[in-house]
Amino acid sequence: MYQFSYAEILEEAPAIGRERERAAFDRAIDLLRIADRPDAEQTDRATAAGFLQSLWGVLIDDLQSEENALPPDLRSDLVSIGLWSMHEANAVIAAPERDLSALIAVNSSIRDGLR
Repeated sequence: MYQFSYAEILEEAPAIGRERERAAFDRAIDLLRIADRPDAEQTDRATAAGFLQSLWGVLIDDLQSEENALPPDLRSDLVSIGLWSMHEANAVIAAPERDLSALIAVNSSIRDGLR
């Protein structure tokens, strides 16, 4: 039987965390694409916007934590992107005709950076 050392587990933890974040962004992007279809219902838009706001809310809380190991400038940039995404998500609910391509592109770029 193979036993993992605590150090080995800690080495893998960031990779597992990034994979979970990537999966959450995949889900958000899928919901945004569904909401951006011409036949999308207002509930599709509300679901996509709500999920994206929740995702960024969790990420921003983590980014603002003193325990976050990312460089301060990167953390600040990501918080700004997150706040913009949350603001745009609010606008999506308020304006059903609003195009979602910018939200999809920006969040896809963030997701792709998690590789």
